[in-house]
Amino acid sequence: MTNKKFADQVAIVTGAGQGIGFEIARQLASEGASVILNDIDEELANTASAEIKKQGGVCHAVAGDVSNVEFIQHLVDEAVAKFGKLTIAIANAGITTFGEFLDYQPESLKQVMDLNLYGTFFLTQKAAIQIKKQESGGSILLMSSVTGHQAHKNLAAYGMTKAGLEMLAKSLVAELSDYNITINTIAPGATLTERTLRDKEYMETWSRITPLGKPATVEDIANAALFFVSPASRHITGQSLVVDGGWTATSPSPY
Repeated sequence: MTNKKFADQVAIVTGAGQGIGFEIARQLASEGASVILNDIDEELANTASAEIKKQGGVCHAVAGDVSNVEFIQHLVDEAVAKFGKLTIAIANAGITTFGEFLDYQPESLKQVMDLNLYGTFFLTQKAAIQIKKQESGGSILLMSSVTGHQAHKNLAAYGMTKAGLEMLAKSLVAELSDYNITINTIAPGATLTERTLRDKEYMETWSRITPLGKPATVEDIANAALFFVSPASRHITGQSLVVDGGWTATSPSPY
């Protein structure tokens, strides 16, 4: 008998080779979930999965592009084939493209729309179909951003996609609640990851303009994610939680 909060749960986490996605997958596995860990980079996915297994978790890597509907269906099928069901889906995979609006190019917009909106929409759909079929209920979590709440220079396209995800979650309350499926979003602010730490000024800049005096860690974001897919939030759906150290309350520009 185990008292781990995610025992007997099966989760898909996309974009989980490193950063926030990896920490979410790691925490889920440490609390008893069986995790399908996805990343477009096969080496990253395998390395991340191996690390979770080394820590005693149950994890299976499935590399591929979650802006492709056929692959999304394969991801759901793999969860069922490997672990017998699917109860949690976390659409963490996303891409950020920077660019001034007046110069922004169609190919950049297509890239950010394909992954952030199209991919998330269809992962949500395919996961919900599977959870409905099981008649067991489940949780879906979408990854938004503070840029879906607050204007940020050079991120109009990205912010548009993130705001769209929050509306998607609200809209789907009307369609998924009958199947005992909750759907929520979290909106991280500045977060210390492998990618952001490549910017030598990132830590200093965001520590200066964040009211709590520092950017988030991946653990901060994962803690919020696990709350939304845990039994503790079973009566919460269609909501978004901003995790940003207070930045959206004051919104000073990093520029």
